Amino acid sequence: MKTATVFFALITSLLALSSCKKDGEIQDTRNVLAVSFSILNVGNTPLEAMIDTFRVEIPTGRFDITRAFPLQSMQRSMRLSITEKETGKPVMEKELKKEDGRADISFFYMNGEIGKVPQVPPVEQGKIKIIYMFRPVKTNYSEPVDIALGKFHLTPKVFEEITRIKNVKANEFTEPVTISTFPITGQQYNGQPSAVSFQVYIYKAGTNELYTQGTGYTWSPTGSTAPKPSSTTASSKLYIFSEAPTSFMAFAKNFEI
Repeated sequence: MKTATVFFALITSLLALSSCKKDGEIQDTRNVLAVSFSILNVGNTPLEAMIDTFRVEIPTGRFDITRAFPLQSMQRSMRLSITEKETGKPVMEKELKKEDGRADISFFYMNGEIGKVPQVPPVEQGKIKIIYMFRPVKTNYSEPVDIALGKFHLTPKVFEEITRIKNVKANEFTEPVTISTFPITGQQYNGQPSAVSFQVYIYKAGTNELYTQGTGYTWSPTGSTAPKPSSTTASSKLYIFSEAPTSFMAFAKNFEI
C-alpha cells in the first residue's frame, strides 16, 4: 500500500513538472511542438507532410489530427513541408516556431491549388444552413450562377423559390445561406393543397433562366437538384458537387461536411 502511494505521488509530481498554469490555462512546458492539421483534400491526390524528419500521411477527404513532435534540447523550431505524395509537387512550406504556440495548418486542396477551409456555421434550431461549391466539369460553364433554394409543389408542378445565393463562381465556396425548416406535407400553393419536395436549382446569374439552357442538357424539375439535407430537420452543411448528367442534368456530391 505504501509503495502504491509513493508511486502515485511520483507520477503526480512528474505531471506537475510538465505543465504550469498561466492566466488560468494549463501551459505545456515540455520541449515539443504541437501541430494541428485541419485539411480538406478533394480529389484523388494524397498529400504527405514532413515536419523535420517526421512524416505525416494526408489522405484524400477530411483530415483532422493534432500531434506533438519532440524537439531537441536547444531546438526551438521545425520545418514543415507538404507535397503531393505521388508527384512530389510542393504544396506548402513553413517554419513552425515553438514560441508561437500550437501550429494550426488549415486549408482546402483541389486540382493542385490551395485555399482556406470555410467554417461551417453551428446548427440552429429550426434552420437549415448550407455552404456550396459548384464544379461544372461537363459543361465547363464559366459564367456566374445563382443557386436557388425552394419548394417544388407536386400540384401544380411549380418551383417556389425561398432564397438564392447570387453570383456564385465555379470552384469557389459560397457564403452560408440560411432558410427555415419546412414539412413536405400539408403545404399549399395558391390555396390548393400540395405535397412538396426540397429542391435546389441553378440559374444564370441575375435571371430565372436555368444555366443549362443552351448547353445541350435538359433540366428535370425534381431530378436536377444540387445536394441538400432534409427540409424537416435543422442542419448545417458544406457541399462540394459537380455535374454528372444522365438523360438530364444531374449532380454528384463530391464532398460533404
